[in-house]
Amino acid sequence: MTGASANTALRAWQRMLSGRRLDLLDPSPLDIEIEDIAHGLARVARWNGQTSGDHTFSVADHSLLVEEIAADLDAKLPRQFRLAALLHDSPEYVIGDLISPFKAALSLDYRAFEAKLLAAIYLRFGLPPDLPEHVTKLIKRADKTAAYYEATGLAGFSRAEARRFFGQPRGLSPALVHRLSHLSPLPASEGEARFLKRFHALAR
Repeated sequence: MTGASANTALRAWQRMLSGRRLDLLDPSPLDIEIEDIAHGLARVARWNGQTSGDHTFSVADHSLLVEEIAADLDAKLPRQFRLAALLHDSPEYVIGDLISPFKAALSLDYRAFEAKLLAAIYLRFGLPPDLPEHVTKLIKRADKTAAYYEATGLAGFSRAEARRFFGQPRGLSPALVHRLSHLSPLPASEGEARFLKRFHALAR
């Protein structure tokens, strides 16, 4: 078989438990199901699995935190943008969670692929593929805030080290700060169920 023929034969889709086949190079919103996303994210480890506790701290756990933090930072954040915050890392249900240092070492093609898949996911659930700039900034801030508390509470970072990489969290309610300071990873099945429940509450 020639090189060209071999490349043509390569499989570029992922089969999901729902039966959908998602083309990774040209993802269609029609092949995206929230059950597949929830199932996958609940089984993808944050921090490459280097966290304390009896269970993996999953991307589903992280996504729930980011949505909660974004809403805490902006009490008037519309429901659709809270949904966008919940789904901000949803491409990782098929591509996994690469840690930031490794992402930085990869080409821009990886980030472009990730952005293309996220746009398809947003379209699937009625969200604009390009969010308003202030919403993008808010989600990024919430993402870094979640990372700070995950790093210090679960991944062994000192507070000084976490501040250097993620910044000092500010503007959170005392009740949320208390909760974020006592993170506990969930079993995968529970993380999946909570993610789905929150999705349906926001998407109704």
